[in-house]
Formats: sequence, structure tokens, C-alpha cells
Amino acid sequence: MGNICRSPTAEAVFRQRSLRAGLELEIDSAGTIGYHQGERPDPRAEAAGNLRGYDFAQMRARQVVGDDFERFDLILAADKQNLSDLHLRCPGEHKHKLKLVMAYANNGVSEVPDPYYGGESGFEQVLDLLEQAADGLIAELQR
Repeated sequence: MGNICRSPTAEAVFRQRSLRAGLELEIDSAGTIGYHQGERPDPRAEAAGNLRGYDFAQMRARQVVGDDFERFDLILAADKQNLSDLHLRCPGEHKHKLKLVMAYANNGVSEVPDPYYGGESGFEQVLDLLEQAADGLIAELQR
């Protein structure tokens, strides 16, 4: 939503895991709202990710822009509300690019919960879920 918790975590996870798999992908994160525009990721998300070796150093929050729908081959949302918001903004010819990130995890979980108002364990859960999704997407790309 605001591009400071789940989205930058997904960016960091997907970037590192795709590089490790030998894939050269353009990976970026953005929110559906611009409330945190230009801010660094939430310190709790960054701390949890850093403990697992993920890099958040160059990240700054940004809002999805119209060009993103044409520029990217796949646009993943953390939850159904953000997916709905993306569908409202996305031109019809690019709607096929929109999916829930957890569609790649094959674990029965459909959404990544927002850890913003919770405790530290929420950020660990987000990492666990996004690692599963990243591994699933990478496996699909490698097929």
C-alpha cells in the first residue's frame, strides 16, 4: 500500500533470490498510495530483512505510476485490496499482468498480512511468505 513494509521486502527478497538463481530480472516495488513517497523502508522491515541478508540500501517508497503497467511483465500485489486498486488503475490490455504474490507460494495462503501495526513477528512472517513466493516464481521462470 504505502511501499514501506511488504513491497520493499518483496523487492529485496525477489532481487536476491533471482540473482542467486542466475536470472537477470528488473525488480522494483511501489505502493498503491503515495503517503510515504521518498521514505526509506520501515526500520522494522529493514532490520528483519537485514538479519536474513537482504539489502534495502537504495530503496525509497514510490507510488505506482501509469508507465509501470506497460514497463513490467508482471505486477504482484500483497493482498486483495491492493490488487483491486491496481485493477482500477490498470489499462485493460495490461490487466493480465496483475496477480497476488502468494499465487506463487502454493501453500494455501492468499495474502501477505500487513505487519505495520503489529510486532516484530509480523515482519518475520512477511519474510517467510515472500521467500516462499519468490522461490515459486523463480521455479516457474526456470521451467
